[in-house]
Amino acid sequence: MALLPVSDALGRLLGGASPVTRIETIGLHEAMGRVLAEDIKARVTHPAFDNSAMDGYAGRHEDFAEIGTELVVIGESAAGRGFSGLVGPGEVVRIFTGAPVPSGADTVLIQEDAEVLAGRRIRTTFALERGRHIRTKGQDFTAGDVVLRAGDLVDAGRLTVAAGMNYPKLPVFGRPRVAILATGDELLPPGSVPGPDQIIASNTYGVGAIAHDNGAEVIDLGIVRDDKAAIAAAVSEAQAAGADVLVTLGGASVGDHDLVQSTLVENGMKLDFWQIAMRPGKPLMVGTLDGMTVLGLPGNPVSSLVCALLFLEPLLRHLGSLHRRDRRAKARTATALPANDKRQDYVRARLMRDSDGMLRAETFTRQDSSMMQVFAQSDCLIVRPPYAPAADAGAMCDVMILRQPAP
Repeated sequence: MALLPVSDALGRLLGGASPVTRIETIGLHEAMGRVLAEDIKARVTHPAFDNSAMDGYAGRHEDFAEIGTELVVIGESAAGRGFSGLVGPGEVVRIFTGAPVPSGADTVLIQEDAEVLAGRRIRTTFALERGRHIRTKGQDFTAGDVVLRAGDLVDAGRLTVAAGMNYPKLPVFGRPRVAILATGDELLPPGSVPGPDQIIASNTYGVGAIAHDNGAEVIDLGIVRDDKAAIAAAVSEAQAAGADVLVTLGGASVGDHDLVQSTLVENGMKLDFWQIAMRPGKPLMVGTLDGMTVLGLPGNPVSSLVCALLFLEPLLRHLGSLHRRDRRAKARTATALPANDKRQDYVRARLMRDSDGMLRAETFTRQDSSMMQVFAQSDCLIVRPPYAPAADAGAMCDVMILRQPAP
């Protein structure tokens, strides 16, 4: 079977998946980072009344048109406690920021431009144009206005305006549900005492973190032994939980002890492809089972994480109606790079920033896909296309950012 290029594999994966259409209504405190499922119309008008933008004096424009006019202060308007009377010629009302503009007034003189006199009087020291320092009713939005749109990502600004429109809850698309299944007789959960032929399972936690970071709800199916009945039972559990994506860790190849792919096919999975022209991560499997996308990741920890970033992350953002996360950047390579073969290579590297602001990537000597420590210390992956020629130190290269370097 010919190895599938990374870009073709990603295109087929995303092309076969449809965004989640489930809608749920949640409180504002839970809505940050979610995607609106409906247009949001204002339930109220804001501001609900003409109000002052400054502390000062509210009066008639005719009385503020010239410097030196003396006016009598007839009352006060504060936020939440307005002045109920009428402002007439030669009169002003002491007003504070956010307070209602009283009837008869159409302009506010800020307090810095008023000389306070005895006997509740002031003298103007600045001439104003009509309407100065007044926020007019509805200048932000009017009841019935569509202020937020379906598909908008809820952030701090959109939360604030939603609350201001009198929404305690918002309709949002449901999070993609990702069920993660680790398989292998050799695997034990963290905290166990491994026997001579056993290892501690780690992939679930990194892959789950990537899923969570991309807006998914994670369902941990635990560790299942290399047994077809046990694997089939776990898959049924994922389906019963309404998983949109089933991620399997290990066992997706076709060796004697690799039972995931064959079990899934026997239980109705339509296999789209497996084996990608990439390093690490060649034995990647993609299929569908009764509307659930199946993504089989390699068992080696680094291969699993690289494939999760390359395939699971864009898949979940597509399902969750989130914008694609762009991790691409340019850097100089700190060391010479050898010519590449037919597989796209993802080389673990540290990132630094040179004095000119350019990123510099320094590769690790050891690149084995089982070495979790090296991946944990990596800031980026240098992307080497198939058949890329050798590159000298200092040459430009493409990188995939894992974390930003220190400034």
